[in-house]
Amino acid sequence: MVSLRGENSGKTTQAFISPDAALHGMVVMREDGMQIVRLDAVFPVMHGKNGEDGTIQGLCELAHIPCVGCDLTSSAVCLDKALTNTVLGYAGIPQANFVWFYAPYFEKHMDEILDQIEDELGYPCFVKPANAGSSVGISKCDRRSDVIDAVRFAANHDRKIVVEENIAGQEVEVAVLGNDEPITSVVGEIIPAAEWYDYDSKYNDEESKLLIPANLSEKTSELIRKRAIQAYKMLGCSGMARIDFLVRKSDGQPMLNEPNTLPGFTEISMYPKLFEASGISKTELIDRLITLAVERAGKSKRA
Repeated sequence: MVSLRGENSGKTTQAFISPDAALHGMVVMREDGMQIVRLDAVFPVMHGKNGEDGTIQGLCELAHIPCVGCDLTSSAVCLDKALTNTVLGYAGIPQANFVWFYAPYFEKHMDEILDQIEDELGYPCFVKPANAGSSVGISKCDRRSDVIDAVRFAANHDRKIVVEENIAGQEVEVAVLGNDEPITSVVGEIIPAAEWYDYDSKYNDEESKLLIPANLSEKTSELIRKRAIQAYKMLGCSGMARIDFLVRKSDGQPMLNEPNTLPGFTEISMYPKLFEASGISKTELIDRLITLAVERAGKSKRA
């Protein structure tokens, strides 16, 4: 259920997308009864759970309404860091070493898991909720006691926990656009104001900077774009995604950090900026995304 705000009145009206494919749209609760508003396509702009985890995408699939971005399955896999890392590992795409577990299991087998983290990952390491976005619930840990606190903090956001080794290097991102034949943007670089690109650095600290193009050799940039396309296809993505990498300082190896299937479109967002630097304006980008959603929905009907 969502609220629609009138242009002039300031009042809100309750509305919801109906899963009934015959309606193909939204049911608006008016004072004099229900009104059906047909939807040509849905552009979800909700981050995290119930936004980019496949929930709204699945609703749109039930309703036969084209939805911008990835479908139910790829959205769910890409938001779940444990599943993402497992799929990318199978594909042979370089990434940080990781372990994952459920928070209740950690409480019962704490010493065993902590020993595994120290043996396989070392310190510092990062503790993350498996299903969250915008660096919510993530902690950098320098010692055993930090991990205990970080796991309990991450468990406030998700019962599945991922712990990854620290990779020192440049934080870079590439935007991907398309269905069967995706294209990539130029590579951009994040220069965080803090030690690492946490939530506050992303949204509140004006000292964080975006560098487009990234300070990389063309050879490294091309390898990043190639791996981004490989990951995009392996994860079943469509429409769009932003693929984040860490270029390891020790050897210059691009390590895939994570995909983001619903990147932001604000004034500070990297995804539209990367394609604008690649010759595609934000207006054209949105038009292409809606067209891709409609095309994918049409293929699904014929399948």
